[in-house]
Amino acid sequence: MGSSQISANENSAQLTYDMDDYMSMTIPDSPSKLAQSETPVQRRGRKRREAESRAYQLSKAELAHQAQLNRDEALNTSLPVSSKGYQMMARLGFKAGSALGKEGNEHARKEPLGVAVKEGRAGIGMERERKRKFEEDFNNHDGSKKRETEGDFRERQAREREQKRTEGLCWGAMRVLEEFESDHSTTGEGAREEGENTCKSWSEPPAGINLLWRGLVKVRDEKERHRRMRCGLQQGLSRTAAYDDPDEERQERQTWDIEEEEVEVEDLELNNFNRLEPAERFGRMVEYLREKWRYCFWCKCQYPDSLMDGCPGFTEDEHG
Repeated sequence: MGSSQISANENSAQLTYDMDDYMSMTIPDSPSKLAQSETPVQRRGRKRREAESRAYQLSKAELAHQAQLNRDEALNTSLPVSSKGYQMMARLGFKAGSALGKEGNEHARKEPLGVAVKEGRAGIGMERERKRKFEEDFNNHDGSKKRETEGDFRERQAREREQKRTEGLCWGAMRVLEEFESDHSTTGEGAREEGENTCKSWSEPPAGINLLWRGLVKVRDEKERHRRMRCGLQQGLSRTAAYDDPDEERQERQTWDIEEEEVEVEDLELNNFNRLEPAERFGRMVEYLREKWRYCFWCKCQYPDSLMDGCPGFTEDEHG
């Protein structure tokens, strides 16, 4: 009697558990029902995202990164069993995880040689040469030499800016000197015409040109020579094969500036003058303008007498 009652209670408890488990089950919606619940706006957005993902093209950097990942993955993957190479090696006695060659060789290689992909356009061995030079420079480095401090760096930058500014002032002073010398020189009389350069040609002996502004004439003549060379080259390239001009040789000689009397002469005096510091060259120009032409570079005016009454002084600081 007792055993039958116990079995009845167990059956009742199992039935109750099955009913609870059945009631707690959740039936997922079918895909068709999910598709039906999608609104038109959501459908358009989903299709647009899918179209954008299909039409997206990887950039060069992304393609290179993807190729590198594929290459690394292929190099790190062992030889598959299904490959013909592995099957040939297996017939010769090779087993996975063992080394090639005679058995018992402890130094035999179990992994293939690593592949080092060369990047860049440098030749083979260039990286080794660069490494060697770097090691030599590092070993020959003087440890007593201190690094440049922040104050020294700022001072050097300020000095370079001031030197560049003084160089620009030199060119301005040379242009002023050219105006005075050209207007009062006998070699420049009658040479001023509309659209024509008033200074001497650099192909001529520069003895009659003042040393202080002779560099301006040289730079201008070099630019003019290069301009004529470019024009002559462009005209020569634009001519057809049937073009025939009897005066072509003479024009080319004039264009390329290769006449015997127009041979460029090296000016040692000008080279030595240009080697001076910009401040010294500029000081000579300003002093020459004041002594000969009674002109103050800072006041930008010419005075009637040598006393230059009204000029604060010789330097820029005196002019405020």
